[in-house]
Amino acid sequence: MGTENASSSCFPSSSTSAPRWTYEYYVFLSFRGSDTRKKFTSHLYEALKRNGITTFRDDESLDRGAFIKPELLKAIEESKIAVVIFSRDYASSSWCLTELAKIVECMDKKKLTVLPVFHDVDPSDVRNLRGTFEDAFAKHLIDNTENVQTWKDAVSDVAGISGWDLRDEPESTVIEKIIQWINYELDREVPSVSEHLVGMESRSQQMLDLCLRERLDCVRFIGICGIGGIGKTTLAREIYNQIFRDFEASSFIYNIREESENQRLVSLQKQLLSKILMSTQKNISNVDEGINALGKRFRNKKVLIVLDDVNKEKQLKALAGKDEWFGVGSIIIVTSRDRHLLRRHGVKHIYEAKELNDDEALKLFSWKAFKKPHPEENYVDLSKHFVRYAGGLPLALEELGSSLFGRKPDAWRSALDKLEAKPNRRNMEILQNNLDGLDDTQRELFLDIACFFKEWDIHCARNTLESLGHYPGYDIDVLLERSLITILSNETLWMHDLLQKMGQDIVHCESPTEPGRRSRLWCYKDVLHVLKNNTGTKFVKGIVLDTPADKMEQLSAKAFSKLKNLRYLKIRNVQLPQGLSYFSNELRVIDWHEYPLKSLPTSFQPNNLVELRMHCSGIKQLWKGNMILNELKLIDLSDSQNLIETPDLSGAPNLKQLILRRCTGLCNIHASLGDLKRLILLDLNKCKCLESLPHNISFNALETFILSGCSRLKKFPEVVGNILYLSKLSLKETAIKDLPFSVKHIIGLTKLDLRDCKNLSSLPSASCLMSLKILILSGCSKLVELPENIGEIKGMEELDGRQDDFYYKVVIPGSEIPKWFSHQNVGASMNLQVPPNLLCNKLMGIAVCAVFVFRQHHPLHQLHFEDYGHMIGTHDLWCSVGGSRREGLILSEEFGKIESYQLCLRYFPFASFGEDWKEILNKVNANGFSQIEVKFEAEGPGLEVTKCGAQLVFERDIEDLNQTKAGPSNCIITPYDEDGFDDS
Repeated sequence: MGTENASSSCFPSSSTSAPRWTYEYYVFLSFRGSDTRKKFTSHLYEALKRNGITTFRDDESLDRGAFIKPELLKAIEESKIAVVIFSRDYASSSWCLTELAKIVECMDKKKLTVLPVFHDVDPSDVRNLRGTFEDAFAKHLIDNTENVQTWKDAVSDVAGISGWDLRDEPESTVIEKIIQWINYELDREVPSVSEHLVGMESRSQQMLDLCLRERLDCVRFIGICGIGGIGKTTLAREIYNQIFRDFEASSFIYNIREESENQRLVSLQKQLLSKILMSTQKNISNVDEGINALGKRFRNKKVLIVLDDVNKEKQLKALAGKDEWFGVGSIIIVTSRDRHLLRRHGVKHIYEAKELNDDEALKLFSWKAFKKPHPEENYVDLSKHFVRYAGGLPLALEELGSSLFGRKPDAWRSALDKLEAKPNRRNMEILQNNLDGLDDTQRELFLDIACFFKEWDIHCARNTLESLGHYPGYDIDVLLERSLITILSNETLWMHDLLQKMGQDIVHCESPTEPGRRSRLWCYKDVLHVLKNNTGTKFVKGIVLDTPADKMEQLSAKAFSKLKNLRYLKIRNVQLPQGLSYFSNELRVIDWHEYPLKSLPTSFQPNNLVELRMHCSGIKQLWKGNMILNELKLIDLSDSQNLIETPDLSGAPNLKQLILRRCTGLCNIHASLGDLKRLILLDLNKCKCLESLPHNISFNALETFILSGCSRLKKFPEVVGNILYLSKLSLKETAIKDLPFSVKHIIGLTKLDLRDCKNLSSLPSASCLMSLKILILSGCSKLVELPENIGEIKGMEELDGRQDDFYYKVVIPGSEIPKWFSHQNVGASMNLQVPPNLLCNKLMGIAVCAVFVFRQHHPLHQLHFEDYGHMIGTHDLWCSVGGSRREGLILSEEFGKIESYQLCLRYFPFASFGEDWKEILNKVNANGFSQIEVKFEAEGPGLEVTKCGAQLVFERDIEDLNQTKAGPSNCIITPYDEDGFDDS
């Protein structure tokens, strides 16, 4: 009996595919010796031998004197294909019929393939047991009645299979066709690349789901995408081997990228036609003829085709152009490194090949290094180092494991040191194939990411890469589609470690011995070597020097003097005791943490500068006078304590971000700031010496304006013209007393933070703030009340006015009292029975609520108008608490046009009641409770209160609210940390 393939346990077959068996023979010949042994059977047997097809024939394979029956049955079980030659006297032999019954049994149990050949007999006579077959079974009924029905069924089953009739064609032609068919059947199964496949079970199941989960009445294209070496071909091969038997014909075409480069597309078309049609195609002279042939010949065939390593659309068009080329139920699997290529060709189902996890990687590595699934005892830690280096990439794991087989631990340690210093050359060359097809800008972008920008926030990376002259909007998508980079769920730009090493190796090979002649420098030792020895050259375009926090390097004034084409500089913890004499005028991005000097080099002409970041710098003044800086888009001098003024920015018309957070010495803002038409972000957070801003501002593009913590700032500037895009304005902890009426020109303002503005005593009319969604007023101790018409701000989502002596009122649509109000009643009034010890429980105030509606609309001439200065009122809604505190809500005629119910919310702080509140609580009824009356009164025609509610507010309620606001949030974290808008 056949045994299972050693690899089947690592990669189990699908439920629809046959189990795998090893075969002793490819073909078993079943025939009646007296009829065909010396003629057809002998000729067929010799042809099989000439073609290298191992074949069982009883008189050749059995030892003389052996008991024939067990030998025959075992040979059938260990064969892949059975050729049954029906002849006139075939059924007269009980041994032939016993063989045939066993063949039918193996058809079901082991998926034995059977080919009938009809030698001088009519297939219908065999199938229907007529003629000599009828006579033979009549004799068997006399001699062996027990097996006759089984034999009859076996003959009918096999004779019903499509085969060859020797009466129709010459014997030599039939033999040629049989050989061709058997060769095709044997070639269909593609051998696995390794007998030790690891991690394939889950991956193959996911692929099988893509192949088989939907209806089978269509043609399905399936893609497998991923970087080179990740196992795309291996996965495709395993899927192919599991399901190819379910198709009429199948073909696996390898290395299409490589073959296509050698101008062999026509050869691949011929190969595909030959495999599917089981015939030799010699009449194709060009690709178009091949397309025509493929498009016509496969339409009625259910085929399985794997196109491996496709990298150009013309390859797909030449080999699998359209769904209509193939019969219903066909599956075309395409492996590629380019996801966009697959999508362009209409491939809807794409499986993204994944790296092996740590356990899988260690197992695969161990198979190669130790010939077993786990490391030897003295090699466990070393093995894990190599596995970590490979990063789950099967190609690297196999290469490294094989190279270490049989070597001693010292050799392993030496190999690991070598890897860190010099990557494995074969792996690097294979991985470099992933860059094929990229244009120059995409290749340069890949190298910049590999050397400088891995693990950056994707939004920050896009901005800086654009500043360096890249086209990240398009080219990053291309790298993503080729799996060269990924973007993690936390918006981090990521790249496989080996791809990063490959990119860095490309740069290293530009000048293996002298780093000063390489285009990019990121290695700490290499950068110091170049800067301290002044060995830089015109080839250097980018430098990153990330000095460890516990070190401080010193450079000479001429450290950058030879770096004429330097475009990107990121540096930290460096002292310049002699100053700095030169910066390249080609610099586009400067990011120098703790820049030690008071100004930039006087010779520096930053005409190409796009981004200037100098956190914690010693800068006192950036430049004097007006400089032409048309490319400049960002200035970030956060935490530069010596900065006293901003420069003239009129020469930087394209500046988008000005960030001067915690520049505590900043006291003067140049007037040109107010005219920056393209400024998007202005952050002056905690500039504590800043007392004033330019008198007028007209920021056409500004979106975020942060002045929080500017504790000496007393006045907000006048807004000139409409500011359409400013949505966030933070003035918290400033000394402003009010906001100018011109804030109405900030048309899109959605969030206004005024918390802890201790001098703020009033707000402009709500008509100036109609776009607000969030208004934060907590800690504004001098702000006694909100504008009367605050309820007219329809989009208001959050009003935070938490403080002891502040009351507010809001009107929003609603017909029900919120559940939070513990006391509720139908009508316009209610009495609260409360215990008299409320003051001991730290009572803060009382919140009240009313549902009101206009029962009928009145013409304007029937309404009484009252001019309150900031609005015209037609109705009043009064609320009294305890009979002593009475507050009104003015409603304009616009509310008279609203037919839906409205909800009025009000809050009365305890401090606003004074001694009256204590008198109310001291009045106790017979049950020992105090009563607080809450009453709403409507004035004006048609206005009616339908429900009311009340809730006492205690200090613990405020604490609970604070904890709720500090809890987990679903808010999106933007790449710029606007701490001027935190919720603390």
